[in-house]
Amino acid sequence: MPCCSLRKIFKYPRSVLRTILVVANNIYCVPTYLVWMFLLLPLRKIHESYYYRIEGILFHWLLANVSMWSWTAGYEVVEMGDDITTCFDKRTLVLANHQSTSDVPLLMAAFNAKKGILPNIMWIMDRLFKYTNFGAVSLVHQDFFIASGKNNRDKSLEQLKSHILKCYIPRKRKWMVLFPEGGFLRKRKEVSQRFAEKNNLPVLNNVTLPRVGAMKAIIDMLGAPSDINISSATTPSSAPHTGIGARQEAAKQSDGNSTIINSEAIIRDDDDCDNCKEASYAMLNGQSGGCLEYILDITIAYPQGVPLDLPNIVHGMRDPCQTFLFYKLYHSSEVPRESESLTQWLYNRFYEKEKLLEEFYRTGTWPASCSIPPTVVHQDLLRFLLIHLFFVTSTYVHLQLILTLINYTNVIYKVHGV
Repeated sequence: MPCCSLRKIFKYPRSVLRTILVVANNIYCVPTYLVWMFLLLPLRKIHESYYYRIEGILFHWLLANVSMWSWTAGYEVVEMGDDITTCFDKRTLVLANHQSTSDVPLLMAAFNAKKGILPNIMWIMDRLFKYTNFGAVSLVHQDFFIASGKNNRDKSLEQLKSHILKCYIPRKRKWMVLFPEGGFLRKRKEVSQRFAEKNNLPVLNNVTLPRVGAMKAIIDMLGAPSDINISSATTPSSAPHTGIGARQEAAKQSDGNSTIINSEAIIRDDDDCDNCKEASYAMLNGQSGGCLEYILDITIAYPQGVPLDLPNIVHGMRDPCQTFLFYKLYHSSEVPRESESLTQWLYNRFYEKEKLLEEFYRTGTWPASCSIPPTVVHQDLLRFLLIHLFFVTSTYVHLQLILTLINYTNVIYKVHGV
């Protein structure tokens, strides 16, 4: 009892201290990243690939700081499901359900512990994110900001296609993160349920019906041409680990038994991006190696179905807990290209998420047939400290450079003034 009382007493000053440290972390990390990218602009003219390689490393270190916020608050990430090591260095589309503002920081924490993912990742996020403290960072890293709403849909999908051709492919990015629901669960749940009832679709409570337009655009731009047999890219040694080969026939049977979607209603509700088919595969040299190879479906589950949020991660007032990431990995050859079939495939994935989350919230258990059992993602404290040391030292160096420049300018002004 005294321990609980002491914990409650220290909880509030601890949250104030955490908030101050996170704000300070933003102040000395984000500008440092931007200043380094500005100072290195001549390198971009000389050797662009080296510039973006350095940028990727700094971007990774910046997101490692965000990972530290949740980890130090006691908010652990637990991953399970398919073995995803085979797709670490492959072009992979990540699909995740979207519950709150903590989804992205927790995904960052999971990806931070894996080699080579964060430097070569592209996030697809709401346009409003552009006006946050990380907006400038995302602009430099060339993430994509998508505008929500029916009036912006066609234009946004065209811009996404253009961004893939001009930024994602030339920068040799690997992972691309998309939240197909197009918004937080609490904001879209009622609209999604009304749409489901109107079109005789299952009414979902733990996820919402996904929007297909962005995924269709990505598949049409990066999916392999139909005459390329990309299924051979999955090696026999990797198939048992990922569960891909064993699941192909089961997936076909499952999809065939799922609720049939009213395709006309979907087309009215979402742009299927049929015009994406003019994508130039010459940009990819007509080879499967330059195309999308995997689809990683991530189901995010919070304890008792109550999600964390960004303020929780900043101040740490909520008790320590575990957030679960359930992985299902699909080879791109398992994903249909035709609009109606792709819509059905994506809807089936969210029907599966609904069942997974319903069972987890009811019993606290996950399917027993996981290639990877529940495993806590561990972070490296020494690495965090070294990264902070780099950013603090860089901030000091940059400030000294600015002060020297100001003093030099004042001297020149006085000399010419005299």
